[in-house]
Amino acid sequence: MAAIELHYWPTIQGRGEFVRLLLEEAGAEYVDGARRKGGIAAMMRFLDGEQRGALPFAAPFVKVGDAVVSQTANILDFLAPRLGLVPDDETLRAEASQIGLTIADFVGEIHDTHHPIAGSLYYEDQKKEAKRRARAFVKERMPKYLGWLEDVLARNRKSEGRWLVGRDRTYVDLSAFQVVEGLRYAFPNAMARLERKIPRLVALHDRVAEQPRIAAYLKSERRLPFNQEGIFRRYPELDAPAPRRRSGRARKAGR
Repeated sequence: MAAIELHYWPTIQGRGEFVRLLLEEAGAEYVDGARRKGGIAAMMRFLDGEQRGALPFAAPFVKVGDAVVSQTANILDFLAPRLGLVPDDETLRAEASQIGLTIADFVGEIHDTHHPIAGSLYYEDQKKEAKRRARAFVKERMPKYLGWLEDVLARNRKSEGRWLVGRDRTYVDLSAFQVVEGLRYAFPNAMARLERKIPRLVALHDRVAEQPRIAAYLKSERRLPFNQEGIFRRYPELDAPAPRRRSGRARKAGR
């Protein structure tokens, strides 16, 4: 296929990272457009409708030949069959798509923990509301989404619970990896409590990280670090309290 241009903000992982992971695992030839000189201006020309092709609402979007495709889940659906990261079977593709769309919903809720009122406002302008939103997220929504992914893995007999869809890894496994990575950064205390309940998902995360191309990417400069501008942000006041450590005496007594 033609060379792929990825257009996204150059200083954050954000939603563009889900696309980068797919491209890296596939060994695809691609250009991270906005990280080149003049790249942001080029991206804005697409968003302002000055370029031919479909009009993206927001980044990320990709340009492949004459096609301009936006919305993260839609981009992944578009690229994965072309890059061999989704089964050929139509039913399994639909299953992968529904998992990808559910992860996209999850990512939206993660973002809203620190921007519950408006994306145009600073976090400090909605801190009180963010604390309330994050409490509900940590208690209810995060366990529900992660538990659902755990159940999807348990039901996939084709891979004996190793992958989310079919017999081999797909783009939704890469997306699940990114969610776990991001939540460990943003909500380390809450994740420390939850991970013992989602052993299959934790194992999936580790399995993805060990894929040779992903492992190389994670060590490279192309992998941007998490920071306070992306979707996954670490605000200690939004995280659950740190898990209590049992004393040696209590552990010995089996308490």
